[in-house]
Amino acid sequence: MTETIQIGPIVLRFLRSKHDTAGSLDMFEMDVAWEGRMPVPHSHRNWDETVYGLRGTLMFHVDGKPMTLDPGDTLFIPRGTVHGFENRSGTLATCLCMLTPGVLGPEYFREFGAVVAAGKPDPEVLREIMLRHGLVPVLP
Repeated sequence: MTETIQIGPIVLRFLRSKHDTAGSLDMFEMDVAWEGRMPVPHSHRNWDETVYGLRGTLMFHVDGKPMTLDPGDTLFIPRGTVHGFENRSGTLATCLCMLTPGVLGPEYFREFGAVVAAGKPDPEVLREIMLRHGLVPVLP
């Protein structure tokens, strides 16, 4: 069953999670509104991420290098690699994200999204949530 989770200007549609893949994969489609961005650049301790462009253009920053993701492009982000993204394309951008193995699940996104939705989030609260779920934030 698909679950939709919103984090500010980002909407995720979970298609598969660790719960229904026996921990093999987390897979979600992600819409990023124009001028939307990843709230906190980070790396992952325990999984790799593969991103496939579906619509629009996202600008990723992977280990400090800019990389454009257009429809049909793929991007592999190995665990431990700091990354973030933003949508400067002037239109909605959509990509498919696959996390392997599936150890994150939708729980992190639900919790992070609730804090963002409540108003100006405390960076320390976001940091604690991220660390608890296996993400390593890079805060200013």
